[in-house]
Amino acid sequence: MQHTLDQRKTETNRITLWGVAVNLVLSIIKIVGGIFGYSQALLADGLHSLSDLASDGMVLLAAHHAGEDADEDHPYGHGRFETLATVALGILLIGVAVGIGLDAISRLNSETLPPEPMLYTLVIAAISIISKEVLYHATKRVALKINSQMLEANAWHHRSDAVSSIVVFVGIGGTYFGYPYLDAIAALMVALMIGKIGLDLAKQSVQELVDTALEPEVVEQIKQTILSIDDVQELHMLRTRRSGHNALVDVHIQVSPKLSVSEGHHISESVEKALIDRFDEINDVTVHIDPENDETAASCKHLPLRTELLQALTGEWHNHEVLKHIDDVTLHYLDGRVSVDAYLPLQYLPRLEDAENIKLAFDEACGKLDCIGECHLHFRYTRDSAPK
Repeated sequence: MQHTLDQRKTETNRITLWGVAVNLVLSIIKIVGGIFGYSQALLADGLHSLSDLASDGMVLLAAHHAGEDADEDHPYGHGRFETLATVALGILLIGVAVGIGLDAISRLNSETLPPEPMLYTLVIAAISIISKEVLYHATKRVALKINSQMLEANAWHHRSDAVSSIVVFVGIGGTYFGYPYLDAIAALMVALMIGKIGLDLAKQSVQELVDTALEPEVVEQIKQTILSIDDVQELHMLRTRRSGHNALVDVHIQVSPKLSVSEGHHISESVEKALIDRFDEINDVTVHIDPENDETAASCKHLPLRTELLQALTGEWHNHEVLKHIDDVTLHYLDGRVSVDAYLPLQYLPRLEDAENIKLAFDEACGKLDCIGECHLHFRYTRDSAPK
């Protein structure tokens, strides 16, 4: 189901503001509890929640800009704000992980035994586990509903906090069984998990910023959808890329060279509609209509345009008493040459038995131009051609 920009913005703001409230409370109680409860792991987890709070702010800012309509300066919309926010979120996580890890290693190398954490730090860790897991599921549900990678990234940030709180819970609990360094080890494990998530998020979003294609299986589905449209003979130069929560498709399709412009346009609109209807993430499709495979056929770029070519052709036809009455010409630019279909009102044909000679004269006149390939003269019945 497609959602409007306003609906996406409303849903994103609602769930993110809930996240702000939860992360604010958790950050305070975990940081304060870690300091006064002598738990380095809980303090590290509090900093993780603080990074969640910062990421929520990025999401709100990105949602505000990404929800704006396309404008003159951003003709493809503002979806890349989501991508940039996700990159920043990944870098933030990596920075937090490095800080926590270095501090944990320093504690492990210290000759002084760390103090035993207070019992209430276990309770704080348990509260964090439950609240962050609930927040993960709520955010993930909204992300899937509106197809937002940014929200999905933020959901996994919540999940990472829940997992890190489990590690903290185990680390703190271990100190009560005679393993005083478990708290610092737990802090180091939290740092590794945070760093891994940050690296994955940053890598995925950077790939999007450099216009990496959609997943191969999705591209194959797009290809089969296009080929299922009537009168699409072949396709080539299929390109895809993401822009925030949206995906863009650019494709060349091959149709019969003798179709009218309007029919070719209708086929291109059918391709666009089919892709947008089937794939929720696709919102922009550019279809190039080709009368032949322009990857293998000779280029027609060097050929003269219609006005120049008709001027040369009519100059030859006007040397003939009958051909000068040709009144309609269709040109086909194919495989490096121009194919000509010309129409002569039947009333200018002196006798039916003269038709072949006139066609030969037509072929000879067209053959004087090097760029002409096939040429066909058609006799057309008009009202003026009717017997008096």
